[in-house]
Amino acid sequence: MSEAPPLRIALFTLESLASSAAVRAFARAHEAELVLIGRSTPYRAASGGAFGQFWRHMRRSGLRFLPYLFVNFVLPSLVARIRGQRGLAGIAHARSIALLEVEDVNGAACHAALQAARPDVILSFHFDQIFSRETLALAPLGGMNIHPSLLPRHRGPIPAFWALQEGPGATGISIHRIAARIDAGEVLAQRAHALPPGVSASTAARLLHDAALPVIGEVLRALAQGEAKGVSPPVLPYCGFPSAGEIRKARRQGVRLVRFADWRAALGLR
Repeated sequence: MSEAPPLRIALFTLESLASSAAVRAFARAHEAELVLIGRSTPYRAASGGAFGQFWRHMRRSGLRFLPYLFVNFVLPSLVARIRGQRGLAGIAHARSIALLEVEDVNGAACHAALQAARPDVILSFHFDQIFSRETLALAPLGGMNIHPSLLPRHRGPIPAFWALQEGPGATGISIHRIAARIDAGEVLAQRAHALPPGVSASTAARLLHDAALPVIGEVLRALAQGEAKGVSPPVLPYCGFPSAGEIRKARRQGVRLVRFADWRAALGLR
C-alpha cells in the first residue's frame, strides 16, 4: 500500500516561554506541511486587554502569580524585540507560510484565512482561544490539541502546576481531538513523562511540550493513513488558574511556579 500524502496543517499557538521552543521545532520539522500559522494576540480586547487580564489574574491568584506571567509571556517578547528575533514570524516568512495574528479564532478573518489555506487538520499547540464547531469544520479532519498532562487529569490552562503537586508519575502529555468541552475530546495518544525533581511549573511545561514533539509526528502519520484511533476518557473536573490560597498550599509542598532557571531561560541564557 502506498503511503498517504502528508497532511496540510494549520498551526495555532500563543507564543510564550512555556511552548515557543517546541512550537518552533515543530514548525521547522513540518514546514512543508504547514499552510497557515495562527498566533493568538495576547492582549486582545475580547479578553480584557493587558490591564483587564492583569487585574483578573491579580484578584484571583494574587501577587505570587505575577512572576509566572512575566517570565512566560512578557519577558521573552521583550528580549526577542531587543534582539530582533522574529520567532514564528521569521519561519513563516522564510518558508512562505501564511501568518495570521488571531484576534478571534472564530471570526471572519480567521475563517477566511482557513478557507484560503485549505488545511486538512487544525493543530492547537498551547493556544488560548476556543474553537467553535464552525471553525473546526473548515478542516476535513477537524482539530487536535497538544496538552501537557495525562488527560483526563488536569484539564485547563496550567496543568503542570497541578500535576507537580501529585508527585512522581503524574506528569505526561496527551494529544486529543478538539471537542466542545475544554480538553475533553477523544485522546489519540498519551505518554507519561518523568521530570527532574524540584522543577518549577514553568520548566515542567517546557519539558512536557518538548516531549510531545515525537508523539505529534506519530499521530499526524496515523491521521494521514486513516488509522488514528482514540479513546473517550471520562470528564474529570476542570483545573483552572490557581487561587492565591492554592499557590500558598503548593509552596508548602515545595511546588513553585517559577524558579531561577526560568528567569535564565526567559533571558535566553543557558
